[in-house]
Formats: sequence, C-alpha cells, structure tokens
Amino acid sequence: MQLMERLRRLSLGVEVRTLFARPVLADLAASLGSHHEVAVPANLITKQSTAITPQMLPLAELTQPEIDRIVATVPGGVGNIQDIYGLSPLQDGILFHHLLATRGDPYLLVSQMAFADRGLLERYLGAVQQVVDRHDILRTAFVWEGLSNPAQVVWRTAPLDVVEVELDADGGPGHEQLKRRFDPRQHRIDLGRAPLMRFVIAREPGSGRWLLLVLQHHLIGDHTTAEVMHAEVRAALQGRAHELGTPQPFRNLIAQARLGVGVEAHEQFFRSQLSDIDAPTTPFGLSEVYGDGIGSHEARRMLPQALHDRLRSQARRLGVSLASLCHLAWGQVVALSSGREQVVFGTVLFGRMHAGAGADRAMGLFMNTLPLRLDLDGTGVEASVRATHARLAELLAHEHASLALAQRCSGVAAPAPLFSALLNYRHNAPAAVSGAAAAVADVLSGAEWLGGEERTNYPLTMSVEDYGQSFGSDGGGGRADLCGSGLRLYAACARASGRGAGADAGHAGAELEVLSSDERSYLLEDLNRTAADYPSDVHPRAVRGAGAPAPDAVAVVHEDETLSYGELNARATGWPIT
Repeated sequence: MQLMERLRRLSLGVEVRTLFARPVLADLAASLGSHHEVAVPANLITKQSTAITPQMLPLAELTQPEIDRIVATVPGGVGNIQDIYGLSPLQDGILFHHLLATRGDPYLLVSQMAFADRGLLERYLGAVQQVVDRHDILRTAFVWEGLSNPAQVVWRTAPLDVVEVELDADGGPGHEQLKRRFDPRQHRIDLGRAPLMRFVIAREPGSGRWLLLVLQHHLIGDHTTAEVMHAEVRAALQGRAHELGTPQPFRNLIAQARLGVGVEAHEQFFRSQLSDIDAPTTPFGLSEVYGDGIGSHEARRMLPQALHDRLRSQARRLGVSLASLCHLAWGQVVALSSGREQVVFGTVLFGRMHAGAGADRAMGLFMNTLPLRLDLDGTGVEASVRATHARLAELLAHEHASLALAQRCSGVAAPAPLFSALLNYRHNAPAAVSGAAAAVADVLSGAEWLGGEERTNYPLTMSVEDYGQSFGSDGGGGRADLCGSGLRLYAACARASGRGAGADAGHAGAELEVLSSDERSYLLEDLNRTAADYPSDVHPRAVRGAGAPAPDAVAVVHEDETLSYGELNARATGWPIT
C-alpha cells in the first residue's frame, strides 16, 4: 500500500496484481506507468447551493423526489449537506444485515475508557469532535426509506451525541453496568443521524472517575480508520491538529467502486472461479449466522516464534507473501473440517489498493469481503502456495465487487450461503492493538483504556495479526469447542505447510500430516475413552422410571405385537410396574 502510494505521487501508476505478480524489481519497473487512476467527478454541491438536483450527484442515481426526501432528514436542510452518494459494496451488505436483525446490531462496535475527572473526559471529547469535523465519513448518515437505492449523505456539521447516565451504586462495577445497558446484541443506534458514534458517560460509583462508552458503527470505518482516528485524536490533544494533512474524501472510494472495473468484468472473473461450486463450504457443519453474537466464543494464541520464522523464510524463498501461505493453511483447515477438496472461504480485502490518492490514510469503510476458491487435491505444496498467491493477486483486482454478485456467479442456489468461514489477515504495528490507549493515556495522564469488542456475523472466523516479527491468531465461532479446535488445527496446518513447502515440494497439500503423533493420539484415543461403569440393572431402572406415570402406556411395538411398560418390565424383572 505504501509502495503504491509513493509511486502514485510520482505519476507511476501500477495495478496491484502486477505488483504481486512481479516480485523482481526490474520486472516491476518495466511495467510502471501502465495503470491510470479513475477520474473522480467533482462534488457539485457547494456552501452556496440552495437546492440539490439529480445532475449535481454524479455518484448516485436518485430522482428529485428521492433527493427531497433525503434533504428532509438532515437538520438544517440543504445548507447542512456537503455531499450525497451511493454505498460501497460492503456498506450495502452491512446495511442489509442491520435491517435484517430483529434486535441488536451485528456491526455495532463498542469500546470503553475511564478518566480521572470530568475535565479530562471533556478534553478527550473535544479532540474527537475536531477529528469528526475534519473527515466527511465521520459526518455521514444513511438514508434508505422511500429510496430506490440506499444513499449516504455527508453533513457539514455533526456535533457529537453525548448522553450522561446514572449508574447503580449496588449494581456492580460501573463499566460492567454500561456494557450490559448498551450491549450491541440488544442495542441499536439510529443510522440516519450523524455521526454514527454514540458517547455514553457516567460517574463511576464509589469514585471520582468518569467512564466513557463509545458505540461506533462499522459502516463508517475499518481497522485502518481506527488507527488514523487514534493518531489524529492524539495530535489534537497535543495541540498539533494544524500539522495534519488534508483529509481525503470517502467519495473517492465510491468513484472507484462505481467507475472502475465494470460489472461484466467482475462477473466473468467470479464465474471462472465459482461456477462449478454447487454446494456450500461449511466447516464443522456450521452454517447458521449468529447475527446477535449470542453463543459465540473466541480463542487467541500467539504462534511459536520458530514457526513464524520458518513460515516467513519459506514465503520469501517462494517469492510469495506470508499472507498467501497463511491462506493456504486456512484452506486446509476448511477442507479438513468440511470434507471437501474444492473449498471456498471469505477473505477480507484491504480495499485501498484501487481507492485513489491518499487512500492509505483515508478514513472510511474501505475493506471488502470476497470468496477465495482453493483446490486442495493432488497438487504439490509449493505449487499450491504459488496458486494461492496468484488467486489472491487476481482477487485484488476485483476488491470493490459485491459479495452478492460473487455468490450469484457460483452454482450454489440462493438462499444457501456460498461459505461460512472467514479469514482476516491484518498487518499491525505492535502498538496498534492498543492504539486507543496509546493515543490517550500517553497524552492525558489519568486516562485508561478499558477494552473494546467487535464482531462479525460469520459462524467461523480466523483473524491473523501480523506484527512483522511475529504473528498471532484470533479464532471466533459459534461454539467454544469448535472455536478452540479450529485455532489448534490452523496452527497445525501452518506447521505442515511450512514443512511441506520446504522439505517436499512435490508432496500433495491434501496429504499433509497436520497433526503430530501426540495430537492425533489425543483426538482419536484420549477423547474417545468413554468407557464407564453402569449398574447391571440400568435398563430395568430406565423402563420402570419411564413407565411409572402410566404403566399401561405402549412401550414397544413390533409388527402386530405391542407391550405396555408394565408388561415389558414384568418380562425383564418378573415385577410389574404398579
């Protein structure tokens, strides 16, 4: 991403798949300048506009009555509208799930902080307001009722929505009370009112501290957005807001999605990948979407350093990314847990490779989820790794296609899902995980980060956190046992892929031994030791227990013969049930 941005500044555009397909610098240099960015149409709404017409909205397809309906939803009307445009593919999907949920919201993110006093809290909120004032996506609301297609509208002014509540002195820890009261599994926010962030503050019972709970909707941000926001809040707290660069409008991404690769090209690609896939890929048999998060579990672990070093060394030797090797390992997990050789799972794409200038530091929901198809048959390990790398590079060229379009190109009939497992490979600086804490606590003495929570609606999710010199894995799923098993199996598949790519390049990936002898013994022998001592009269006891309420009730039927519970017990023990 950084390389592409630097090349863009020098007017040396390059397609992202070319970047991945040509790891040799001389080969890459020969292709520079061959790619041209999509021209983003100008925003024709100005501060002086007194009316908005369809001709003024090049990134939306709206009639005049629909525009008037949108204007009526915005406080201040036309004077408070900066822009109107359509949704990105992932925004479309997330809005669909928001409307589908009967309670709560699967894409409402929650985080909490604590401040030594009210003054520190107000300073923090003031810094957040400065960041909101800078970025259009943070001043964006969504409108869909009465429209042929949903639209997002950027407000010129969007003050923070801060609500103060009183906590129960006898209700337990204050942050737990807030978490229960505003649990995203039951709580929703109004998507028609910007910013799509809600701030709840409360004095902590029994102390002078102030607690802050923040609800932010996934429609307006992703992982990079959070990092940029934390950095800018920190700059504002330090009085350095004037040093920040010019923010990039989110409309640039919408232009790329609408005016870049066409629908026909997307359809042609996904048909070539998925047309012969006629059944869903559902690891562990998990197909149900846990929209409210109830019953979901998580497991985390850092992969051993020796395994990390071996994997990174093998990826470098093969001329592929470590992400490609990890995708192949996850493909093995999916194959082994679904009983399929041709597997499909979702992968989270960065979404910023074809998003225009400054996309590496822009705020908004750029990422997208699309299906990756892997064939884990008799192909050798090294060939499988390179094939995975090539498919990921091809997929990046379609990073702004919609998941619904991709699924339509498969042979899986609606409404069955194409896949139920997801891999999210994320590049992180070690401090990025606690970015909010670093952004505030280092600047405001007396501020404390209390944690956060994010969820997806996929039954089985693996997040790989790449810290450069190490990486860890977070597994999430509908059941605790499968979640932990999936994480252990992923580590085993990663080890096997590393061994296979180095020791026996021609060995079939599908035949890799992913379990050590100890792990195999534990799964097949230890967990299957189910022998137990039972009383010799356990069956008569069961019959008497079942028949006691109604001894004349029919217990057994065989052809034309029937036996009541009393008769059955008398035959077995000589004593009828009375």
